[in-house]
Amino acid sequence: MPAHDWSRVEAGIFHGFHHALIEQIKRDLNNGLLPPDYYALAEQFAAGLGPDVPTLHAPHPPDDPAPANGGGLLVARPRIRSTAETEMEAYRRKKSLVAVRHVSGDRVVALVEVVSPGNKSSRHALDSFVQKVAEFLDRRIHLLIVDLIPPGRFDPSGIHGAIWDYIDGRSYEPPAGKPLTIAAYESSSVTRAYVEPIAVGDDLPEMPLFLVPDGCVEVPLEVSYRSAWEAVPRRWRAVLESPQ
Repeated sequence: MPAHDWSRVEAGIFHGFHHALIEQIKRDLNNGLLPPDYYALAEQFAAGLGPDVPTLHAPHPPDDPAPANGGGLLVARPRIRSTAETEMEAYRRKKSLVAVRHVSGDRVVALVEVVSPGNKSSRHALDSFVQKVAEFLDRRIHLLIVDLIPPGRFDPSGIHGAIWDYIDGRSYEPPAGKPLTIAAYESSSVTRAYVEPIAVGDDLPEMPLFLVPDGCVEVPLEVSYRSAWEAVPRRWRAVLESPQ
């Protein structure tokens, strides 16, 4: 199913799809994509990023069997090659961070975020989003960001362009005709970006979600997108599928 032009409908319509896609990605991760000692939740995780899918690590005690559905395996490197890498470890902490952790020891290792129109609605909203991404990367939390909203006044190169300029000081320009961007970020001593630019009408690629440096699972975003699309009311599916 090709990616749709979500700029053709009001933000509230995309908001409903946004939640359906987040929920579907969470299900797909928990239903065999993640290794058995990881799990995903869909929740309001941090101000500035919206409803995310945090992936958590929960080691099983020796006498606690792995989940019945088994789990995925980490692969050393993703299928796509990294597009860019920071030249040195980026320290973007302009203030101390307070991390609230559960006493059980469960810890967030990765986040999946589907960008919403609100993240691009103002300079303040965009800056807040980008700065929060940089903070997560500083804390060694890996990210997968799906940006299906066309670049606008505040992000002329898309969300990845804004993120990369902030954390590394280098610009990014999407290829002509492919303004939408899906980007995975691997955070270790350096930050590596794995970027797949797409256009309206393209299928969504399979993308890496890093759980540890040099270890990721492949997320079938096209499968998740198709399932979430079924939740869009027929009235709005007709609008999005009609010729321009």
